[in-house]
Amino acid sequence: MRALIVLLLIIYIVGVGVVLSPTIETRWKGASASDLATSVAQALPNALAWPVTAYHSMTSGG
Repeated sequence: MRALIVLLLIIYIVGVGVVLSPTIETRWKGASASDLATSVAQALPNALAWPVTAYHSMTSGG
């Protein structure tokens, strides 16, 4: 049971990283650290909700 929970947690964290990666990639070299942190903080709520977004995209038919 622990292994299943750990596996789900790892998948969730990787998914958050995948959702945040475009934001980090665009701001990494061209912006200050505070601008990067602000961008990540603004994108974080959507990144944390990626399972819901994925579910809605699968059930809406496209």
